[in-house]
Amino acid sequence: MKVGERGQVTIPRDIRLKFGIDANTRVEFKVVDGSIILKKVPAKIGIHKWRGKCAEAFSELGYSSVDKFMDDIRGK
Repeated sequence: MKVGERGQVTIPRDIRLKFGIDANTRVEFKVVDGSIILKKVPAKIGIHKWRGKCAEAFSELGYSSVDKFMDDIRGK
């Protein structure tokens, strides 16, 4: 494999499939013990968009908050 004029390389298809790398996957490069390591960056979950989505379900179960539910299932 050869590096192109703009510093680009093609990741072989079998490796992309094995690691779930597609056109929009973010990757990072690190140098470890003199070797270059390519690592897939985990996708960030937009957890903020889920805020308040379970309030009704917890209410139906008799809980006033997620904290009360967590205390109950943890036996506190």
